[in-house]
Formats: sequence, C-alpha cells, structure tokens
Amino acid sequence: MVKTVLKIDGMMCGMCEAHICDAIREAVPSARKVTASRSKKTASFLTEEAVSAELIKSAIDATGYQCLQVQSVPYNRKKLFGII
Repeated sequence: MVKTVLKIDGMMCGMCEAHICDAIREAVPSARKVTASRSKKTASFLTEEAVSAELIKSAIDATGYQCLQVQSVPYNRKKLFGII
C-alpha cells in the first residue's frame, strides 16, 4: 500500500476539508481512508499503487485550493497489538 500526503493551502473550515476529500475521491476512485485537516494544511489517502502527482495536483487546484506538495511513501498497515 502507498500513503499519499498532500500539502494544501486555502482550507479554512470543515466544508473546505470535505471539498478536498471529494476531489480526491473523484480523481482517484481507488483511494481509501481519505482525510483532510485544515489546521495541519494536509490531506492524505491510501491506495494499492502510487498515484500520479500531477493527477492529484490538478484535481486539487481545479477546486480553487492550492496543492503545494505531493508525497507518496510506502505504508504498512498496523496490526492489532502488534500481532501479525
């Protein structure tokens, strides 16, 4: 799995967070655990394969917010109490 973290400028309220999450879900239908935080100015989601940074950036920018950075890192799901 791959975790993609976005730095986003322009989010001011909960509705802004919802718009970002909707834009991500529309651009990347396979995205799971989509979240956005106006206080941290970030959004993140999980996918099986890495997603094009340009695809995400253009989807966010089209909503009127500014995507400043896209970072994808490998993600290992945590097991309950560290049990495999």
